[in-house]
Amino acid sequence: MDFYKILLNAHKGFGYLELLLTSLFIIALLATMFGFSGKVNKFLKKITLFTMIFFHVQFLLGVCLLFTSPGFKAAIAAGTLMKDAYSRQTFVEHPFSMLIAAVLMTIINKKVKSNDTISLAIVIMGLIAVGLFAFAFPWMRVFGA
Repeated sequence: MDFYKILLNAHKGFGYLELLLTSLFIIALLATMFGFSGKVNKFLKKITLFTMIFFHVQFLLGVCLLFTSPGFKAAIAAGTLMKDAYSRQTFVEHPFSMLIAAVLMTIINKKVKSNDTISLAIVIMGLIAVGLFAFAFPWMRVFGA
């Protein structure tokens, strides 16, 4: 098995784990917002930290995968990176959306750690991060159609 296949399988495996963590994060975020009068609890702090860590690990694996991908090199060489919808989604929109989501998760983690209550801005940033994650997640490739 070559290096590209190892990275691809690791990226795919962490993707499933990231789906679970993102689901738990959104449940904890909304439960804190509506159930505990906005008081940040231990579960929200821990799930935010783990979600952020796995976002970063997943992003680093993805960047390594991007630069070792034969499809990326072929799209660059042929000049079809932005012309082809599949190449644009795979090599431009997906990494950029995940980068923004990882940055937002880092900001959310810092805000959750330093504040005793959750604000609407934190919830909105969390929903944007999860929305970007859901937009960029390759649902058809992972779960089939």
